Amino acid sequence: MAVPTNKHSQARRDKRRSNVWKLDAPALSTCPNCGEYKAPHKVCLNCGMYNGRQVINKEEE
Repeated sequence: MAVPTNKHSQARRDKRRSNVWKLDAPALSTCPNCGEYKAPHKVCLNCGMYNGRQVINKEEE
């Protein structure tokens, strides 16, 4: 069984593990109808359009 000869410090251990918990920025795309940012494959919350169809009725004020 492989056993390390010397103990690694907590700082060295934590440096190795530091990249695991990084958060990625959410993917955003622009709505072809209104130009607002939205999540891909989701309904645009600004105009209510999805895939060229009106899914949510948004009344303009």
